[in-house]
Formats: sequence, structure tokens, C-alpha cells
Amino acid sequence: MKKWLLVAVSIVFAAMLTACGSKEKEEKTTSNEEKKELKDVSIMLDWYPNAVHSFLYVAQEKGYFEEEGINLDIQFPANPTDPITLAAAGKVTLGISYQPDVVMARTDQNVAVKSVGAIVRSPLNRVMFPKDSDIQTPKDLEGKTIGFSGIPLNEAIIDTMVQHDKGDPEKVKMVDVGFELNAAVVSKKADAVVGAYINHEVPLLKHEGFDTRNFDPSKYGVPNFYELVVVTSDQTWNEQQDVIKAFWRAAEKGFEFTEQNPDEALQILLSKQDEANFPLIEEVEKQSLDILLPKMKSENGFGYQEKESWEETSKWMKEAGLIKKDPNVDELFVNIAE
Repeated sequence: MKKWLLVAVSIVFAAMLTACGSKEKEEKTTSNEEKKELKDVSIMLDWYPNAVHSFLYVAQEKGYFEEEGINLDIQFPANPTDPITLAAAGKVTLGISYQPDVVMARTDQNVAVKSVGAIVRSPLNRVMFPKDSDIQTPKDLEGKTIGFSGIPLNEAIIDTMVQHDKGDPEKVKMVDVGFELNAAVVSKKADAVVGAYINHEVPLLKHEGFDTRNFDPSKYGVPNFYELVVVTSDQTWNEQQDVIKAFWRAAEKGFEFTEQNPDEALQILLSKQDEANFPLIEEVEKQSLDILLPKMKSENGFGYQEKESWEETSKWMKEAGLIKKDPNVDELFVNIAE
């Protein structure tokens, strides 16, 4: 009897092991299948990783993209035009670009791209000059040398600001200093620069012990345009709307976490920095994030876009000579944050 009982117990135990093994194998198979089901989505940043991209790295680190069925590939551009041109060509799913660039590309260059969400809802671009400068208002830029990075948009910003302040833009000397905006101010190669970002150049100079003041263009006739938007091609949007919407849900979770836990979000960003090409200074990025978060928030949901913003920006760009045609505003953006 004991022998038969021992055999029976052995058979039951072996069956249990087989069942457990099958279950474990089934779970592994299911897990692998779930991973295979993740949709590949690529996004090209506007530049190397910095505070404005924290929400993406948070969402990736916390698994929000995987929860939405997305395998996200974050890429860096080789030059400033890559995000919009590669998105337009379908080489990347999404790109981070600038609202005025979208208007120009769509209107005058017939590039079939559109914005799917606003990241930074007002200009970061500033006219920056030393704290002890005698410049008090944009009219005081008359007779001064203004450094810029060769971008026509920045020339238009100066013209509009000076005119708005009842000055003469023809009396302002513009000099191309490339991307060495801070050096141009410190070395006094220029009396002021335009294109300096309030969340980067300004705190970076402060960190280096150089105090500055600046003008906000939107206070002097320049529309309160979206600084950064996420773009995609018409074809990608038509074919992958559901995937892009899933991406945005995860991105919004990333922003909400960043807003509620900025210190942890900053540490996640710092762990993802490109130290070889663009090392980050923690103090500067912390200040940057403090500046950015209020500018990224919308009562209508992260990324929500106002049609009025696209209309006003397009109108100003036409008046400033930045575009020749009247854009079809409805083609410039879609609202997936509703």
C-alpha cells in the first residue's frame, strides 16, 4: 500500500511540475508576444537632451510608452532642420520643431507636415544684453550691434520689436555670430543678441557669473507663438493616428510626473544626457525646468493647440516677409490633446 501511495504521489508531483513548467513557458511566450506587439515609434529631438525633453525620458523610464504599446526610439539631429525634414520624409515618426518653421515649410516650401501637439506654449527666444547695458527698451537698439545666428526669423523679431517701440529698424546693425551667442555678449562683439533662450543661455551665463537682462518679444508686437511643437508628415498621420495618439497619452503622463516630481525627473534626464557632445550642468537644467514647466502646461491638456495661435503667427510672418503665401491654417495642425 505504501509503495502504491508513493508511486501515486510521485505521479501527481511530476504532473504538477509539468503543469508549472508549461505555465511558465506559456507566460514567457505571452510576454515575448507582448513585446513583439510593441509599435516602433521614433522621435527626433530639436537638439541634444536638455530640460525640455524631461517628460519624454520620464515616460520612457517609467514604462508609460510600453503601457501604450510603444517602443520609443529617441534620436538627436545632425542639424537644426533634421526634425522637420526627416519627419516629412517619413524617416522618423515624429520630430520636435518650431511653430514658425512649420508655417514656413508648409506654406512656401510645400512640405506636407503638421503639428500634432505644442510642447512649449510661448517664446523662449529673448533679446539678451549685459545687466549694466544702457539698453532700456527695444528703441534703444538703434545704433547698436545685435548678434544672431543667421536665422531670418530673428531679424524679423528685432524689426517688429523696434518698430513697436517707435524706433527705426534700419538703424540696428545685425551681425551673424553663429551659435556663439553667449560669447558675443561676454566679449562685447555685440551689444545684444537675439535667439538667446531664457531657459538656456540666460541661466548658463548666470552660472558663469555674468548677469544679463532681456526683452520678451511677445511684449513688443511679436505674437505669443509656440516655441516647440511635435510634427509629423501628412502620410504618417493618416496611417498611424492611433499610434501617435497613444504616444501622446504616454507623453502627457510623463509631463504630469515631471510637473509633480521635478527633482526626480531631472535626475532621470541627467542619466540620459549625451555627455560626450552636450554635457548638462545640473544647476542650469534645474533652473531651466522651473522656467519651462509653467510654459508647457495647458488647462485644456498637455499639447493642446489654439487655432488663434496659428492664425496670429501666420499673419505676422506674412507681414514680416517670412512667408509669401497665405497658409491654410487648418492644414498646419491637428488637436489630439482634446
